[in-house]
Parts: sequence; structure tokens; C-alpha cells
Amino acid sequence: MNAEQALATTGGNTWGEAILGAVFTQSHVGLHILDRDLRVIKMNEVAARLRGNPTEQIIGRPAAEAYADTFGLSYDETVLREVLATGRPANDLLVTGPPHSGTHHSPVFSVSVHRLEDGDGHALGLAVTSTDVTEREQARARLGLLHDAHERIGTGLDVERTARELVYVTLPRFADSVVVALTDAVLRGKDPALDTGDTAPLLRCAAAGRSAAGPPVPEVGPVLLPGIFGDTLPTSAALLPGPAADGAPSADGGRTGTSLVAPLTAHGQVLGVVAFHRGENAAPYEEDDLALADAIAARTATCLENALRFTREHIVMYALQSWPLRQQEATQRAVEVAQRHRPGGTGAGSWYDVIPLPCARVALVVGQVENPGLSAVATMSRLRTAVHSLTTLDLDPHELLARLHTTTRRLSVEHTTGPTDDEPTASCTIAVYDPADGRIDIASAGTSLFAVIRPDGTVDARPVDDGPLLGADEGPPFACATVVLPEGSTLCLASAPAPGDEGVRTDEIVSALARPDRGPEAMADDVERLLAPDRVLLLARTRRLSSDELAQWEIPFDFEAVGTARTLVEDRIAAWNLPVDPFTVTLVVSELVTNAIRYGAAPVTLRLLKEGPGIICEVADAGQAAPHLRHAKAVDEGGRGLLICASIADDWGVRHTDDGKTVWATIGTRPPATR
Repeated sequence: MNAEQALATTGGNTWGEAILGAVFTQSHVGLHILDRDLRVIKMNEVAARLRGNPTEQIIGRPAAEAYADTFGLSYDETVLREVLATGRPANDLLVTGPPHSGTHHSPVFSVSVHRLEDGDGHALGLAVTSTDVTEREQARARLGLLHDAHERIGTGLDVERTARELVYVTLPRFADSVVVALTDAVLRGKDPALDTGDTAPLLRCAAAGRSAAGPPVPEVGPVLLPGIFGDTLPTSAALLPGPAADGAPSADGGRTGTSLVAPLTAHGQVLGVVAFHRGENAAPYEEDDLALADAIAARTATCLENALRFTREHIVMYALQSWPLRQQEATQRAVEVAQRHRPGGTGAGSWYDVIPLPCARVALVVGQVENPGLSAVATMSRLRTAVHSLTTLDLDPHELLARLHTTTRRLSVEHTTGPTDDEPTASCTIAVYDPADGRIDIASAGTSLFAVIRPDGTVDARPVDDGPLLGADEGPPFACATVVLPEGSTLCLASAPAPGDEGVRTDEIVSALARPDRGPEAMADDVERLLAPDRVLLLARTRRLSSDELAQWEIPFDFEAVGTARTLVEDRIAAWNLPVDPFTVTLVVSELVTNAIRYGAAPVTLRLLKEGPGIICEVADAGQAAPHLRHAKAVDEGGRGLLICASIADDWGVRHTDDGKTVWATIGTRPPATR
């Protein structure tokens, strides 16, 4: 008994025949019955409509022949035979048919195959069901494309890379050719909000691509004509029926295929536009494609905005960290400097400075703000400005750090509105070098590398202990030390490591530094490769002032020695042949020595330093009383000494040490117009 005879006698009653007839006439899925030779012996009208041919043209034909151009089952005949042999059904096989007449849409069918058996379990044939799932699969494909867009667009923080990723994701799944154009402001890293005006923004091709079936696309870089994207930029995805991605007409002068244009906007700002094109042999864009294009464009715009924000922040950070070091003559007399900054892109707030101080001294500063980012660089810039301001007060390094700590805490209060877990903290090392006597005063906050390399090659990797971080709860006092260095010693300062990394590899750096026969630049080249990203390095080779630049005397603690001091100064000015007024210099020295004897304590030291065409006068004593400028009354017999010095000197000041204080004044060191 074959399958057709079995179907005719199934149930043996009218009720069974009615049920079987209802299945074939009322089912919403296509039904196909195959015998054991895989020939079509019965099918319903739904199957005939899916097939597109009358039933009589299918009945009796082998399935491989009947469905080859409809379901592609000829390629899966092994599946039919396997189900017939084993009885294991094959469910939801997706097969694609040829496009419907007059359209470019290829239908997709879900096909399931089941074996028909008699009462003894013997195979009678196959029942094949088919359902048109074209819309379902199109929706699934759109979701898959959207998922890939979220996964594969925006993997970096570069606007051009993001544009290329948009092309890679959508070609050829969504278009035969893709053109991504970004505004000139975006490509230059500027804020698009500043690109104002009544005219349309200037668009440049940032990425483009085409499949084998796609039309030509423009080159990356040139300015695009507005007509490529329509007369005006759309506010949402829109169809442009006809033009190819480069605006080229078809061979007969008409337009080929369809184009879809979607704007790339974020927070109301136009970042660019993307054009998708499908050729004449592809299915035209539909309303569902517009929604998908809008979603992909929105994802791309978000990534572009993130990349643009990173670019702008990177420009700001680079500008702040590239605050130029001015190698003034004063610093060159004291040290020969080499500096390095190894960029890393995270925006770590590392900085270094070489700051000239009064009396030929120089301050070497290296710092690092924790928690990389734009806020860290902004904090670094403010701390760096504070250091420059505080150095004018002639403070010892540890006192300067104490005041810088207060500044950091104040910045923390200004920036914190909630819990204080993200309070800014910083490490900083300050070294003040005096080329007159080779003395260097060091203070450190946090963990930084500071090493001293002497001319004989010995290296002191820890001349000062680590101290608490600036802005931390622990606060002052900060670790400090004083060392007297021989001429030609090298100082190495490097910024602190970031939490969780090694930052600077101290042992390897010390080994690289143990060759002081090289210059600072050569040593810096060797050490730079050992630095972690976003770290800075400062190397300074010390110098000493020669006898032609420095003179020093011990002054007896007696008012009669004031005349002797004036004579010594006059003789030294003549020996140095300086173009300064000897009377002015001797008057200043006389007042400073007199004040030291009257208000200070022994011993008193007078020191002269040649400074260009002028001279620096220093008077040191063991007293701690701080001199202050006062305006004497008309009837007062004294109290005018410092006022006279301040009036005729270019500058003056006082600095305190553990041994006392030093009052200094500069004369003739600046052009008359700047005094």
C-alpha cells in the first residue's frame, strides 16, 4: 500500500476523511506529501501559492525537481532521505527561494520534514510543511546588524576609526556602498557647538567602501558636495530614491538603485552624515530600514562624541603638560638640564619644572597627580602654578610642600560634593640647589624617584625618605634632607608610579645612571625607555660658581666692621669691572650689615655674586628675627634701612634656614626700563 492509498483509507470513516480534508484546506502552512520515492503526491493550496505554480504542475514530480527553484531542497535531498530512513524529524530548516516576480526580495521559508508511518511503524512517505518567515528573518537580520553595530563600532577613541568601523559593519549586509562624511570641526578635534553660522557645515569624507555590486565612492579627504546627501541635511533617516553614493547616474542617464541618508547627531549637534546605497539588483530600502539606519547612526554618533571629547581633552592635557620650560641664564649657571615626558594617553597629571630662584639658586620640581584624566591634569596645572608662586617666598622645600598640601586640600573641597573617596592627591619632590656652595635641600611628598649620582659613579637612590601625599589626611611634616654635592653631580627625578603598576623601575634606572661620564641628554635617553607611560623624567648636572663669580667674607660682629664691608665691596666691584654704581651697592651692603649686627646674631657672612651686568648682595646671620619693611616717621632717627634698600635695589628678600636667615638684594641686574 502506497502513501496515497493509506491516506484514502485512513480512519475508514467519514469523520476521518473530514479531518484530513480540513487539514489540507484550512491549514495556514504549506503541506506537501511525498511517497517513499520522494515524489510529490499531494499538496494544499497554501503550498501551491508559496510555490507560485498550479498544483497539477507539481503532483507526481520528484521533490528534488519540483522544489529546486523554490526551496532549494534539491541541495538537501540527503535530509529527506535521512528523515525517511531514521524517522527523526528535521525542524525549522531555513531555505531561501528566488525573488518574487517584479521584486528583489528573496523569500525565506521555514521547512520541517516528518515521516509518515502505518500502524506497524513502516514508512509510508514524508510530510513536509513550509511557512513563509521572510519578515521574521528580516527582523532578525536587522537585530543582528544592530547588535554588531553596538559591539564593533566605537572600539577606539578616534573619530576616523569610528567612521571606518561604521563602513565595515554595514557593508555589504545593509548596503552595496557606504559613505561617511564628518564635519570639518569634528575631524579637527573642535567642539561642533562652536561651528556656528547660517551655512551648512563643511563635510569631508572620513570613510567609504563598496562591494562588488556597489557604485564608485569618493576618496577619503576631499570636501563633499551637498548634493550627494540631498539639498539639505536630514534630521532623521530619509530615502533618496535613485542616486548612487557618488551621485553618478546610470548608463541611460537615469538613477540606479536607492539611497538612504542618516544624520550623525548628538545632543542636537551635527557631527556628520552617512549615506547607504543599494544597487538596482538589490531590494530597495523600506520603512523598517529607516529605523535601523537611525539606530546605527545614533550609536555611531555617541561613539563619535566620546572620541571627540577624548580628542579635545587630550589636546587640553597636552597643552597643560607642555607648559614650556624656560631655560633662563640663571638656571643654566646652576644646572645643565635634560627632561623627558613619555606619553601614554591616559591623561596622567605628571609635570616637571626648573624654576630660577634669587641668588643664582634653582628649584627642581617633579610631581604626579593621582587618578588620571582631565581633572587630574587641571589639578596638576593649578598645583604647578602654586609651586611657581610659592617659590617667590624663598621657603624651604618642606615648608613649600606644607603650603602646597593646604592648596591641594582646598582644591579637594572645591571639587567634592559627595563622599571624599575621589579627593585629589599628588606626589611631589622639590629640590633647591645653590651653586655657590653645592648645597641641595630636598623634600618629598608621596613616592617619587630621587637619585644622586656623584662624579665618581656612586649612586644614592634614597637621599630622602618618602612622605605623605599632598592632600592626604596624614599631612605635614614632609620628609626632607640636606646634602652638599661636588661639582658635576647628577640629580635624577622621576614622577611617581600609578597605583597598581611599577611606574618607574628603580633598580634598572639606577644601573642606567651609574655612568656619569655621559651628558644629561645621553643619560636621559637611556632612562626614558624604563619609564612607565605618562611619566616624566628630569636630569640635572650640577655646576659651581667660580671665584670670578663669587666672593664671600666673614664680618666681625661689630659696628666698626661696617666700614670694612664697604671697602671689600668697592674693591670687588672694581676687580670684576662691573658697570654698577659702587655707591649704591656699598649703601645697600652697609644697611644690611648694620641690621644684621643690630638685630641678628653672630656669625655674620657677606657674600657677593656676579649676575650679568649687576650684582647680588647677601648678608647672613644666625638670628631668626625676620626683618620687615616699615615707613619711619619724620622725627624718627632710625628705621629707614630696609626702606632705602628696597628703594634703590632691583629686588630684595629674605630666606630662613635652620642656621638663621639671609637677607639679599639685587642691583643692576635688570635694564632700567624694567626696574
